[in-house]
Amino acid sequence: MSVSDPVADMLTKIRNASEANFEKVDISTSKLKLEIVKILKNEGFIKNFKKISQNGFNYIRIFLKYDDTNDPIIHGLSKISTPGRRVYSGYKRMPRVYNGFGTVIISTSVGVTTGRKAVEKKVGGELICSVW
Repeated sequence: MSVSDPVADMLTKIRNASEANFEKVDISTSKLKLEIVKILKNEGFIKNFKKISQNGFNYIRIFLKYDDTNDPIIHGLSKISTPGRRVYSGYKRMPRVYNGFGTVIISTSVGVTTGRKAVEKKVGGELICSVW
C-alpha cells in the first residue's frame, strides 16, 4: 500500500506503539526518518534505535521509553507540515512546544534539527513535527 505522507505514518506508528506499551516498533527507512529518530534519541524520547536489513528490506527498529509507572515518555506526536500544506518558520518566530518541555523538529538548509538548535544557528525552515 502506498503512503502519501511517510513521516506522518512513522509518527502514527510510534504514537500507537507507545500507547499500547510495546517494547519496540519497526518502520521502513529513509534519510529523513532516520534523522528524526536520531533527534528523538538525543532529546530522550526513545531508548535507542538500530538499522536492520532483512530480505533486501531496510528497517529502523525503535525501542520505546517508559517511566517508572510504565507510562510512555512520549505524550504526544503531532505532524505540522503536510503534503497539502507546508508550514515554514524563521528563527525569530520559532514555535515553542509546551513552554519548552517539548521539541519541534525542523528541516533547515543545514539539515534536520530541533527548533532550539535552529534558533542558535539563526536558520529557519519547514516545521516537520512537534513532540512532547
